[in-house]
Amino acid sequence: MTETVTHKRQILKSASIISIITVVSRILGYVRDQRLTLLLGTTGLADAFVLAYRIPNLLRRLVGEGSMTASFIPVFTDYMRNRTREETWAFANRLFWTFCVILCALTVLGVVFSPLFVRFFSMFGKNQVQFEAMYLNRLMFPYILFIGMAAMAMAILNCFHIFGLPAATPILLNISFITFSVAVVWRHFSSPAAALAVGVLVGGIFQFFLQVPQLVKRGMSFQFGVSFTDPGVRRVARLMIPGFVGIGIAQINLLVDTIFANAKVMPEGSLVSLYVADRVTELVLGGYAIAVATAILPMMSHQASAGDHEGMKKTFLFALRIVSFITIPAAVGLVILREPIVQVLFQHGRFVAESTRLTARALLYYSMGLPAFAAVKLIVPAFYSTQDTRTPVRVAMVSMLANVLLNIVFLFYFFPKLKNGGPALASALAAYFNVFTLFVIFRLRFGRLGTRDIAASLAKIAACASAMGVVCWSALRFSRFDSIEHFLPRLAVFIALIAGATLTYLGLAWALRCDEISEVYGIAFHSAGRAPGKPGITG
Repeated sequence: MTETVTHKRQILKSASIISIITVVSRILGYVRDQRLTLLLGTTGLADAFVLAYRIPNLLRRLVGEGSMTASFIPVFTDYMRNRTREETWAFANRLFWTFCVILCALTVLGVVFSPLFVRFFSMFGKNQVQFEAMYLNRLMFPYILFIGMAAMAMAILNCFHIFGLPAATPILLNISFITFSVAVVWRHFSSPAAALAVGVLVGGIFQFFLQVPQLVKRGMSFQFGVSFTDPGVRRVARLMIPGFVGIGIAQINLLVDTIFANAKVMPEGSLVSLYVADRVTELVLGGYAIAVATAILPMMSHQASAGDHEGMKKTFLFALRIVSFITIPAAVGLVILREPIVQVLFQHGRFVAESTRLTARALLYYSMGLPAFAAVKLIVPAFYSTQDTRTPVRVAMVSMLANVLLNIVFLFYFFPKLKNGGPALASALAAYFNVFTLFVIFRLRFGRLGTRDIAASLAKIAACASAMGVVCWSALRFSRFDSIEHFLPRLAVFIALIAGATLTYLGLAWALRCDEISEVYGIAFHSAGRAPGKPGITG
């Protein structure tokens, strides 16, 4: 029992560190996105920038933060447990340079064949948007090289339970982007969009080099050596290749959304509206869901390597309940307050009232899928911790097919009703299918998970979130938010609505005695002994 509590405390401590840093990063990320919408609005040039950025960003999430990270951590932790220090770091150095060579080749191909990438990502799109996106994409594509190396550095440091520094690196990207959005800087470029593209590249460079000193301190020598036959490299490759789909289902669905959002029937600005709506939901995911997922993967990998499947299941279920406690009420709040949120955060400069309506529609449907988007970030690493990438891939392929079919149906049969919200709704439904299927398979493979207890917890959370939603909707109508014209009074009412909704939810959760409140409070503020030592190298 003591060890279980210690593991829970470690998850919460790691997740809290990541969350605090990530919230700072997301705040700067909001400023970054606000600068983007302020300068470009929901124009065709804004669509071109988002399209150009999504191509290297998708590869970043799949090759870097997604598949490579999830495939590397279980193998590296196995080396830490069962091999000498010299063997472990020799493997890390070989994999780093091998991965670097692959990224260099991918970068060159991306720059050379940028027109093909852009046309594929916008096969139904407008010619002018495609032309602008090609130029911007070539400026940004080298970003994949540096951010891929940064992701590997993050994975190594996470294995030593160092989460703060890697989690802080996106702050540098945001600062770089914001700097290049300032008039005295972007006026030296052909357009504001070109300046922002260069800002993305510079930010990626800083994200990698910030982590190098800690890697060296832990034992990384960066001794050059490329090997495609090394057993450790081949193990990571076997896990990584199918993992492009498994861990990246949300990103692949985002690609599908991008293609359909570029359809000629869609209103101008549909792509940037989906981007902004996705960024708002990512604020919630990044605040805690991604933090917990980042913290549990190394722990589950250690447990799986030791054959402790019961401990691995308890770690996963605890993380699922804690994340659901955050994301379910967040989804309700986003649905009800979607227009005030977009108005307060983004309706400035070239982002006008029509831009708000366009974005709020997309946010409505993305918000409905928020619990599923969060859960998939937990359950896929649960499979990866046992070095099983095939199962998430197979389920992801079916989910991706479902997303494509739903997009087609929504575009051709429900467009007058859904408009630019169709791709968001398709992604949300596909995510729920992905989560439920993986959960059933996980249950069949590893035995009972305490499904009734999970259902009871989710029922309490849903009841509290629903009651909070009623209070929030009533307060919104009573405040007459739409009739407030000036920004500061509107901001004050908005903050009051958010604070009131939060206090209402926590008060109801306390009254219904939701276990999540007592667990977080008890583990955070009461001692339960020292954490057991971790075997393997310590740096």
